[in-house]
Amino acid sequence: MTGGQRTIAVSARNLTVRYGGVAAIDNVCIDIVEGDYLGIIGPNGGGKTTLLKAILGMVRPSEGEVRIYGKKPSEAGGIVGYVPQVASMNKTFPATVREVVAMAKLKPEISFFHKYSPEELNSADVAMENAGILDLGNKKVSELSGGQFQRMLIARAISHGPRVLLLDEPTANVDATSRTGIYELLEKLNDNMTIVMVTHDMLAVSSQVRSLACLNVRLVYHGESEISDETIHELYGCPIDLLAHGVPHRVLRQHKDGE
Repeated sequence: MTGGQRTIAVSARNLTVRYGGVAAIDNVCIDIVEGDYLGIIGPNGGGKTTLLKAILGMVRPSEGEVRIYGKKPSEAGGIVGYVPQVASMNKTFPATVREVVAMAKLKPEISFFHKYSPEELNSADVAMENAGILDLGNKKVSELSGGQFQRMLIARAISHGPRVLLLDEPTANVDATSRTGIYELLEKLNDNMTIVMVTHDMLAVSSQVRSLACLNVRLVYHGESEISDETIHELYGCPIDLLAHGVPHRVLRQHKDGE
């Protein structure tokens, strides 16, 4: 960062992704600055996961483009780490935590029975230590709790030292204690990397993220994490208390009487 200008970590310009002719995201323009902790919220089917996959290069834009530090996603290998939704993962995978974390450094053509090098195992150990699960290295994946499983996925995503970490609902299906621990971990990781997190957890939006993007096929809002009730209504088309599960005003600007 030089001359007071902010470095852009991820940029999307006029980004549209269609599935079968139907737009999952439509004409999205967003700049995510280096060091940000961005929360992405929106209704189911609003395109949040599709946006992450477009940044990763897992889906091809129908229109527009994505750049990661000025590079196309296909050229940005190693810059981005990704934590997918836990629901999409096989929790009965016959491997240890250490093996799963070490797999992040394997090339696609390498077999599951690959013998890990000392360097690969050391990188896995460092990542597990940073994620707070070094003591679980020899534990089977099937034996993990929800919070432990999520930390394993985070360790795998950071094992190659990415500059940007994308997470898709990292606290879904974990208990309150595990949720708190994961947020503390992400806050720590944010010291060294840009974080982009899809979430339905409005408490996280109010207390964790630095900025917010509201996505419902189109980008409704991108800015500070405190937003107006009008923006929420435009995003969801429903009252905020139906969404926030008891903490509706944590993410709203303060209102004076009569406003």
